[in-house]
Amino acid sequence: MSIRGLKKKQPKTFKVKIVTVDAEMEFGCETKWKGKDLFDLVCRALGLRETWFFGLQYTVKGLCTWLKMDKKVLDQEIPKEDPISFHFLAKFYPEKVEEELLQEITQHLFFLQVKKQILDEEIYCSPEATVLLASYAVQAKYGDYDPSFHEPGFLAHDELLPKRVLRQYQLTAEMWEEKITAWYAEHRGIARDEAEMNYLKIAQDLEMYGVNYFPVAQNKNHTDLLLGVDAKGIHVYSINNRFSPSKSFEWSAIRNISYSEKEVTIKPLDKKAEVFKFFSSQLKVNKLILQLCIGNHDLFMRRRKVDSVEIQQMKAQAREEKARKKMENQRLAREKQLREEAERAKEELERRLFQLEDEARQANEALHRSQEAAELLAEKAQIAEEEAKLLAQNAAEAEQERQRLEITALKTKEEKRLMEQKMREAELVAVRLVKESDRRAKEAEHLKQDLREAREAERKAKQKLLDITRLNYPHMGKYPQCSPTDLRDGSLDKGSIKLDLKDIDLKRLSFEIERERLDYLEKSRKFEDRLKELKSEIHALKLEEKQPGLCS
Repeated sequence: MSIRGLKKKQPKTFKVKIVTVDAEMEFGCETKWKGKDLFDLVCRALGLRETWFFGLQYTVKGLCTWLKMDKKVLDQEIPKEDPISFHFLAKFYPEKVEEELLQEITQHLFFLQVKKQILDEEIYCSPEATVLLASYAVQAKYGDYDPSFHEPGFLAHDELLPKRVLRQYQLTAEMWEEKITAWYAEHRGIARDEAEMNYLKIAQDLEMYGVNYFPVAQNKNHTDLLLGVDAKGIHVYSINNRFSPSKSFEWSAIRNISYSEKEVTIKPLDKKAEVFKFFSSQLKVNKLILQLCIGNHDLFMRRRKVDSVEIQQMKAQAREEKARKKMENQRLAREKQLREEAERAKEELERRLFQLEDEARQANEALHRSQEAAELLAEKAQIAEEEAKLLAQNAAEAEQERQRLEITALKTKEEKRLMEQKMREAELVAVRLVKESDRRAKEAEHLKQDLREAREAERKAKQKLLDITRLNYPHMGKYPQCSPTDLRDGSLDKGSIKLDLKDIDLKRLSFEIERERLDYLEKSRKFEDRLKELKSEIHALKLEEKQPGLCS
């Protein structure tokens, strides 16, 4: 066969991009492939065996649609792009996740999808439950909590809570992390698959879990209802309440579901019950509703039948895998415990070794200090011996000086006694002089007073003499006045003689006062000279007393 023939037989292909919750893959598909061929290829690439929960979703004209398995891929109304994008998502949800999700990969894909729906607020969750779910998500991602490794701020880049919850409470990111970490620390020892399963077990009890909502109306003109399809049946909600359905139809109570154009009819199993009819906005929505109803109903009936051989094998393998993982986890836990004990023992040994090294270092330092102290003491002993010799010599000299000082002290003592005696004498002389001075001052004051009185008497006598003279010798005013000498020569009477005597006494008194004043000044000068001599002698004695102290 020629190379040209081989080229002609090569099938035509197109590119497909498959987007899972946490990864992207690209495949080359043949143009003749049906939807199931592409779906099986993706499942094989993921290692997924529980394929009945999943499907390939794409968006066309704003409506999310699932790829049909029995039709060719290119024959369906898919986006015209290269590569063609499909989202590999869970299409149907289990009633009880712990019993129905057998493979770990299935469980992990469900965990990622449900977590995204809660964070995107497609599934409502209370703030308390979101914190608990976030703690299990952290356990699944980071493993056991380790305070030394998981320091504050380690969750700063993780999206763990819906924005609605963050807006509802005025808490900082650090406060939320503290709340999540408090729960996270209690999940110690839980493996990743267990943490994810615990997350799903809490999530499956939420009212909006696994429900696909469609806007419908009870007549052709108004869209005032929501139709919900999930694993348990069909539910009718008011437009503003997605939590509590106003009417429900369980799969076991439904006899038939059909649609005609935009009208969908639900016939209950009880023929007497009322048939429920509603209208959707377009035919594609009715087809999608019917497709989801058929798939959920099939799974609902399948759960209530005996498991097929394939399912039994998968469950047996899942049990074996769980047992193996349990044993593996127990072994790992024992190894981890032993490793932690060994690390603690190692740390204790290192601490003990460090302590011994520290003690040895301290002992060496103490020995070194002791040697230095011994050398220092020896040097001090030598210095002390030299100082002792010097002190002995100084002691001998001091003894000689002491004897000299004793002799000097005796002399000084005698001189001091004489000096003190002279000082006492000087003090007595000073006291006497002060008394004498006071007495003299008083006498001088009295004499001055007498002098003033005498002068006053003299003035009065002279005035009286003049008055008498004028009376007895009125004609004297016509003649030249007589001088005092003439009067003294006998021209006056007895009164005049008495006046002259009185004047002579006053002169004599003034002379005596002046003489005593001069005597007093002479004695004061001599006393001051004597005091200066005493001060000089005392100063000389004090200098002599200080000099022996300086010499010693």
